[in-house]
Amino acid sequence: MCGIVGLHLREPSLEPRLGQLLSAMLGQVVERGPDSAGVAVYGDPRLSPPGRAVVSLLGATPAEAEAALAEAALPGAVAVQADATTVVHAGLSLADLLAAVAQALPRATVIGSGTGMAVLKGTGNPVRLAESFGLASVTGWQGVGHTRMATESAVTPEGAHPFSVGPGQCLVHNGSFANHATIRRELRARGVGFDSENDSEVGARFVAHQLERGADLEKALRLLCERFDGFYTLLVSTGDSFAVVRDAIACKPALVAETSEWVAMASEYRALDVLPGIENARIFEPEPEEVYVWRR
Repeated sequence: MCGIVGLHLREPSLEPRLGQLLSAMLGQVVERGPDSAGVAVYGDPRLSPPGRAVVSLLGATPAEAEAALAEAALPGAVAVQADATTVVHAGLSLADLLAAVAQALPRATVIGSGTGMAVLKGTGNPVRLAESFGLASVTGWQGVGHTRMATESAVTPEGAHPFSVGPGQCLVHNGSFANHATIRRELRARGVGFDSENDSEVGARFVAHQLERGADLEKALRLLCERFDGFYTLLVSTGDSFAVVRDAIACKPALVAETSEWVAMASEYRALDVLPGIENARIFEPEPEEVYVWRR
């Protein structure tokens, strides 16, 4: 049992409140996953300034990251602390920043990368983590969050959601994939690497692999439904999209609320009830194996 929340803003005047609203939503699903949490936020100028590539790391402090990158002839990199996560941004291409990080910080784990997006993860109570992330002060146009009750792997920051394995792409998951070990072996045989034993990372890397092969997000999620067995609700975000899909039985809880100003998804209604204008929202339960996609 885990908790999912997500918010996709259509109304620019709400963007200064993104972090405040996402924090309130996250606080309503703590009981569903009290051991760790994570968020991905899109458009915050402190974590992901315009025109700068962003990489989120575990296993390196900001001071260590800045010193190592400066020694690697990348003095313009800036590192920001967010609990267990260090967010590094620099004014160069994402490919160049990832290469510099891999060379300068070989023991660090990349948990997110892109432009205009940052991933933050940690262990412990999700409300405390949101405070440590400074989430309430974050601005932007989209955010996803997850509270985890570990079942498939250890309680570590690496095992927390979201799993972000492609530029700007994030996946959060409530449920369990029954055949994840088989699919992990298949993906490894195709050269895909993994950073954790979490079954949710297998789903994220499967989607990323399909996108790399030319599928759009909707097709990638349809292929996931065809290939994965188990019980799951997924929320997947990219640099321009917000998508929800459930398995064929759809026993894991999920609700979507939609207004002219925003689209939101959560595991429980109480996480939606904190949003402005919820009384006027169209609220529905996603149908089994139907892919819902909203784009910016």
